[in-house]
Amino acid sequence: MGLGATNSHDIIEHDISNLANLNQLPASGSFESLKLSSERLRTIIAALHCNILIRKDDLVRNLDYAANVLEAVYQDETKRLMEEDDDALSEIEPDSVPNEVRDWLAMTFTRSMSTIKQKPTEKKKFKSVAQAIRAGIMVDRLFRRNTLAISAVFHQTINEWTFDVFSVNEFTNGQCLRYIGFELMQRYNLPNKLRIPVTALQNFLEQMESGYSKYHNPYHNLIHAADVLQTIYQIVYNSGLMNWLTDHELFAMFIAAIVHDFEHTGTSNNFHIQSRSDVALTYNDRAVLENHHVSAAFRLMRIDDYNIIAEFTADEYKNFRHLVIEMVLATDMSSHFTQLKTMRSLLSMPENIEKAKALALILHCADISHPGKPWNIHHIWTQSLIEEFFTQGEKEKQLGLPCSPLCDRENTLVAESQIGFIQYIVEPSFVVMGDMLDKVLKSLVSDSQLPSPSIPSRSQVTSPTPSAISSAESNAHGEESNGAERVLPSSMTTPVPRPTVVRRPWSDYLKSNRERWIKEAEEERRRKELNVIEEEP
Repeated sequence: MGLGATNSHDIIEHDISNLANLNQLPASGSFESLKLSSERLRTIIAALHCNILIRKDDLVRNLDYAANVLEAVYQDETKRLMEEDDDALSEIEPDSVPNEVRDWLAMTFTRSMSTIKQKPTEKKKFKSVAQAIRAGIMVDRLFRRNTLAISAVFHQTINEWTFDVFSVNEFTNGQCLRYIGFELMQRYNLPNKLRIPVTALQNFLEQMESGYSKYHNPYHNLIHAADVLQTIYQIVYNSGLMNWLTDHELFAMFIAAIVHDFEHTGTSNNFHIQSRSDVALTYNDRAVLENHHVSAAFRLMRIDDYNIIAEFTADEYKNFRHLVIEMVLATDMSSHFTQLKTMRSLLSMPENIEKAKALALILHCADISHPGKPWNIHHIWTQSLIEEFFTQGEKEKQLGLPCSPLCDRENTLVAESQIGFIQYIVEPSFVVMGDMLDKVLKSLVSDSQLPSPSIPSRSQVTSPTPSAISSAESNAHGEESNGAERVLPSSMTTPVPRPTVVRRPWSDYLKSNRERWIKEAEEERRRKELNVIEEEP
């Protein structure tokens, strides 16, 4: 043993002797305790490497102290995350946001408000709200009618931000989710590439539509699922992010969007918590609906007729399940501010962004994207959502529960709610997402090892021939009915362009829709003032 090794050995033994000194240690929640516990852990590790004996009592007591320090740090960090977004709303003048809208933002987009019971008469100060907010073709039967027309609609518009899902749903006799889902799977030849049984995929998508229709929701229904699916696809495709994803990740992204509100009850997480529903008890009041959506979907996949992942290896299943869970749970609106805070931090770092976090943010943005769509689409979604809120409010009154914000049919300020939603939730989310996409794209452009895009060549893609297509339709398809390849649009057979800056088509729509709601809000106030005057004796 050399002199240097001897000196190191002596230093370690000297440090070990200090392990016995546990008097007057810094409190576990203090800054000094972090440095001290780190040094003591390093001493223990060095002693173990050098086979130097440590008294068991000293070892246990020091490890216990370090554990207490870590626990205190965790609690402090959790508290900080719950309080992180004061800047997002604290600068707003109290009179600029109606009380009901503040309450709705707090209850919906933070975790801290979700389990607090409040009397209907309670009024919170705006600062307290700000503090709370700190803390979220397969389809044999489907192709029997209008096959060519539906295909033409898809190919012309499915890549566009202005895609009108309501028209497609009407065109497909109320079955737009299965059409869009299967179309996107076929575009990338995923059934063949990933060994997905086509019959199981057909059955799975049909069962998804059935689950979304279970409670006859005005908003959280199969049209919403189809809209979110097309939106997340549009963002990823038109930004060039398809180049970043493997086929398995692309499939997981599609499935996460499809299942993200499966069997939604048309009521909020807070409603389930306050009414002590079975699903709230099952998931311990945490991301109640989101946990149910993903759990119910995976339970469905365990049944042979719906098992779209039957041929996945253990690792493929593990990675697929992880990504789907991460994405769906991130649609819990109460984690909105935490999610944005985390992504802003990642954007400031040189490292690449983890795919699960990136796709989770894209799905969250797609889930709240309708204010960034053309007015005629956005307005329909707003009316549907408000009607769903009102239905919940009626249930709350029947159960003797306080009426949740925006759920009182008699007093809700629709225009004001949308102004606040756009300004404080949607617009900041899309800014962060756009910046994230820019960062990912820059890393792709500079990566010489970038794999080929996950876009199939024309020779790879064939379409299953529906058994019931009429002879006229078969002739119109040319040789497709004989198993020949279908002629695909250029968007499906050529590499996705690799821009370095993402187009942000939602920006202009967010601005124009907000301006229109401001005018609507002025009309709301006038009507309210007139009603007050008419009611006066």
